[in-house]
Amino acid sequence: MKHFAHSLRAPLAPRLLCAALVLLAAAGLSACGDKDKKPGQSLASVNGKEITILQLNEELQRAGVQSAQQAAASKQLLESLIDRQLLQNEAEKEKVDRDPKVMQAVERAKALILAQAYMQKRIGAAVRPGKAEVEAYFTQHPQFFTQRKQFDMRQLILPTSALNDELKAVIDGARSLEAVAQWLDGRKIAYARSQVSRTSADLAPELSGKLAAMPKGQLFIVREGERSLLVSLADVKDTPVGLEAATPQIEQFLANKKSKDAADAELKRLRASARIEYFNKDAAATAAAPAGAPAAPAAPAGSTNEANERGVAGLK
Repeated sequence: MKHFAHSLRAPLAPRLLCAALVLLAAAGLSACGDKDKKPGQSLASVNGKEITILQLNEELQRAGVQSAQQAAASKQLLESLIDRQLLQNEAEKEKVDRDPKVMQAVERAKALILAQAYMQKRIGAAVRPGKAEVEAYFTQHPQFFTQRKQFDMRQLILPTSALNDELKAVIDGARSLEAVAQWLDGRKIAYARSQVSRTSADLAPELSGKLAAMPKGQLFIVREGERSLLVSLADVKDTPVGLEAATPQIEQFLANKKSKDAADAELKRLRASARIEYFNKDAAATAAAPAGAPAAPAAPAGSTNEANERGVAGLK
């Protein structure tokens, strides 16, 4: 029986989630403030508060509405702006905008929007990588492309609290996932079944290598907080991807990496020229890892950059 700390779920994109929150915050603030309106800009008035064509155009842009759909979408978005203004009016009437928590949230949203706008202005549009860069990345990461493997797995999902010594002994002696399921049924221990497929482009290299070396039918456990997965490796298939098919996603990955590197360099420059004082000696350490938080797992051996090691995930 093997134990792995890595998750088999497809990786999330935390930066994408952060960007989405910033955009939502920006949308929420777009109706704030009374600016001078030019004649012909107003589309509606809500208890004296005007809604302008500029606000509607911003909503259309954020929603990514295609030209052919703008007429219908404009009507719906205008109604949404009216609803938002009604809620804002009532919030101001009841002085919700003076609530300390609300004021703090507004200031945080404003800071995020300004920081993002500055970084976008400073970095500019992502530079598209050249053909040689794409080919080099493709050649240097065969595990993601020419030697890519697909791992088909069946799993039982059960509470981590159920993994006592007795169950572990059963798993160690079981020849199949079904044998463990029958044992759980006999003791009325609840579990769920699922099937999952992951490729060597989806998984950390360390875990991918271990799966590739396993015999079919091997059982192993993946712990995910309050739940654990008892996994059986059902099949391993070769699923190579050629350069032509991989090129668009490699280009996107390398462009994103260049933008991230540029952002990191700009932050490093700003920190070097700034006077930063910590009034709490533990502030620097706790800023990245709150007190009591578990230490982050070590990167896979030989890894210099997690994103670079993982390569382009999601190629199907």
